[in-house]
Amino acid sequence: MTVIAMSRAEIARVHVLRDVVAERITVREAAQLLPIPQRQVFRWLKADHAGGPAALVSSRRGKPSNRSYPAALRSEVLALITATDADFGPTLACEKLAGRHGIALGVETIRRWMIAAGLWQDRHQPRYRRDCVGELIQIDGSEHDWFEDRGPPCTLLVYIDDATSRLMHLKFVETESTFAYFRSTREYLEAYGKPVAFYSDKHATFRINKVGATGGDGMTQFGRALHQLDIDIICAIAPQAKGRVERANGTLQDRLVKELRLAGISTLEAGNAFLPAFIADFNRRFAKAPYSDKDLHRPLSKDDELDDVFAWREERTVSRSLTLQYDQVLFILEPNAITLSLARQRVIVYDYPDGRLAIKHKGLELPYRPFDRRQQVDQAAIVENKRLGPVLAYIAERQKELDMSRSRKAPRRRGQAKSLFKVG
Repeated sequence: MTVIAMSRAEIARVHVLRDVVAERITVREAAQLLPIPQRQVFRWLKADHAGGPAALVSSRRGKPSNRSYPAALRSEVLALITATDADFGPTLACEKLAGRHGIALGVETIRRWMIAAGLWQDRHQPRYRRDCVGELIQIDGSEHDWFEDRGPPCTLLVYIDDATSRLMHLKFVETESTFAYFRSTREYLEAYGKPVAFYSDKHATFRINKVGATGGDGMTQFGRALHQLDIDIICAIAPQAKGRVERANGTLQDRLVKELRLAGISTLEAGNAFLPAFIADFNRRFAKAPYSDKDLHRPLSKDDELDDVFAWREERTVSRSLTLQYDQVLFILEPNAITLSLARQRVIVYDYPDGRLAIKHKGLELPYRPFDRRQQVDQAAIVENKRLGPVLAYIAERQKELDMSRSRKAPRRRGQAKSLFKVG
């Protein structure tokens, strides 16, 4: 028995021709079903009569296309990619082949060759996009050796528009923290305005992850800031749900790392200075047109006090001696007409990303002096300070026995500028 390999189209062709031979349909109807000219139906009927179904199989099957590139060129290209660009993606490899070696080929050609050679893995298709720019901005922090062995690992904060895959904002930071997102998101809003929503993972910056947490208003500091600006925050159940930014991270870890290497960049400052030009070039190459021309970003208003919005805020009760504690630091309110009436009243501590700290009551900033129990006590200062002498003497005697760590409820200070809590 002879086995004939046929495509679905060729099998359908055999069935239609059998119906013509059996006079169940006419040649004209067969031409409409296939669809081909009637003259071609007569040619196939003649071939089928002479050679059977095997004669209807394409004679080009298994042979290289007449338009295919020479095997020598393919071998040369794969050798160049393997030698110098083995970790490049198809698009970047295509660009570098044209720019550095003068070999101009299509991206899909390079992709097919790299997949066949085991240098690249095909990827699945993404979900449907949103319709408008600014409707949904996916955000994520990508920790990686961005500067390879030229500098320490760091995190790239990525803001990507779901409708267009446009990189809206990138920022190198030491680590993914609330203060880092405060500063970066403020830069985003000042550049574009307020989007409808941000789409993130379940990082502690965006979502309270503690099991059984019932206290407070259920918002993180970042969530509170966005709520105050009337911006929604949506947390994805799994990384795959925010595939747009996850795929962008993979592309950036491929493409951006190489561009930083070629530019000889090794520090966060130089990297951030490099990013605007990289973003413009990336978007020119890869951004898609939105389904709608409408931009849903809303302009910032004069009531959007971004300094106070993007500050870590916690309430404290003022003691009868006009003191309060925050992050293991004792704050002494300077007595005046306003502060003298605040004993047992609630005030708000504003801890800013730039290292400043303010204590406010009903929007009015209060004067204060800090006293950090973690620092060594100056006995001369104790003598000079009559009001706090006994307290400081007590601390001085027991200082080495105390837990000198900061509060676990206070913000992690990587990503914040120099402050009284942090040196450098």
